[in-house]
Amino acid sequence: MGHATSAHRRWEGRAVLHVDLDAFFAAVEQLDHPEWRGKPVIVGGDPDKRGVVSTASYEARIFGVHSAMPSARAVRLCPQAIWAHPRFDRYKELSDAVFAIFRDETPHVQPLSIDEAFLDVTPGTYSAEHPVDVALRIQSRVAELGITCAAGLSSSKTVSKIASDFHKPAGLTVVQPGEEAEFLAPLPVRAMSGIGPKSAERLERLGILTLGQLAALDDETALRLMGRHGLIAVQRARGLDTREVHDREPVKSVSNERTFATDVRNVEEVDAAVSALAARVGQRLRRKGLSGRTVSVKLRFSDFSTHTLQRTLLCPTDDETQFGPIARELIHQAWVPGIGIRLLGVGMSAFEEREVQPGLFDSATATADSVPQMPMGATARAPGARRQDRVVRSLDAVRERFGDSAITRGIRPVAADTGTPSANPSDLSDDAESSELG
Repeated sequence: MGHATSAHRRWEGRAVLHVDLDAFFAAVEQLDHPEWRGKPVIVGGDPDKRGVVSTASYEARIFGVHSAMPSARAVRLCPQAIWAHPRFDRYKELSDAVFAIFRDETPHVQPLSIDEAFLDVTPGTYSAEHPVDVALRIQSRVAELGITCAAGLSSSKTVSKIASDFHKPAGLTVVQPGEEAEFLAPLPVRAMSGIGPKSAERLERLGILTLGQLAALDDETALRLMGRHGLIAVQRARGLDTREVHDREPVKSVSNERTFATDVRNVEEVDAAVSALAARVGQRLRRKGLSGRTVSVKLRFSDFSTHTLQRTLLCPTDDETQFGPIARELIHQAWVPGIGIRLLGVGMSAFEEREVQPGLFDSATATADSVPQMPMGATARAPGARRQDRVVRSLDAVRERFGDSAITRGIRPVAADTGTPSANPSDLSDDAESSELG
């Protein structure tokens, strides 16, 4: 366990490597601007326009700056930092070069984001080499590009992802097969992916502070404390994780968010913003051939309090003219005109095959609670369904060629609702598309 050495112990069984590029966006900026090397660099939005930190170099992290922090706070913590606006085309260019290295070493690569991935480097599946040698060579080849990566190697995804955080930047942490539980036991419960802040707080209040204590729970207690995910969390805390490395995880949600430079407060502005967000989500759904049943919205108010609501439809859809009005209704359940909104988000999830395309509802606000149930397996096709399908795709073609703002739909205002929302809360990804590891 620990740093890799030149004398590798014999490796038995599966080998999963997690590779994480070090402070990727900031590292690319320092690569392209040699004079910035060794200095605190922050990539993100403008501090005076409610920007957010995307990435901070390790020199900036010493001052407490981290990703997702408001840029205004980052400036106060590190006033001497060099600020750079994100250059996503450049980051993707270098990311593609890194992933080409991954795929040159093994065909079994599962991307998690632009700067991290799981790789299956099990001896005998693609190469007879020791997995530590493969990991070290990957790090060396990435370094030749002018950036660095940290890596974790073990028999499972859970352990490797945690291990890659141990020796940053540029470190390699190896957990030998059979030593997973010992490695995890002293770590805080928050170290494990899948245990969010609320679950961690609940466990800590009950005296369950480490993964070893979590691993010691019986199934009944785990189920009571954390629901059905508790059983999985306990197994993973014991080092038991048999998930395979897949070339691509299925998309679990598609969403889009907007943070406003100035709080929006009136119905017209909010409805227009929600409709624009829904249109982008619909376009992405159709591009991916996905149809969802669950509409989700996210609101962040001026005081930074955040609310999420969702509603499940009777039939799946990829058409924003169907789920957009639902999104606006949900927004009006949680918001009173005049109260400032800082951020809005719209998302779709619970995907099904597109062939179950509804024609959809005679009423745009129809849901599972308000529409008569159809026989199992029946496909709903209203008379105008095919025509509507052609319309949305024609709009997509216009937007693809001339931009999202080239054409917009009219909006039917939604009356404000000051009642308490009754929908179940659900988290929306901060990214346009998200993929869970489970």
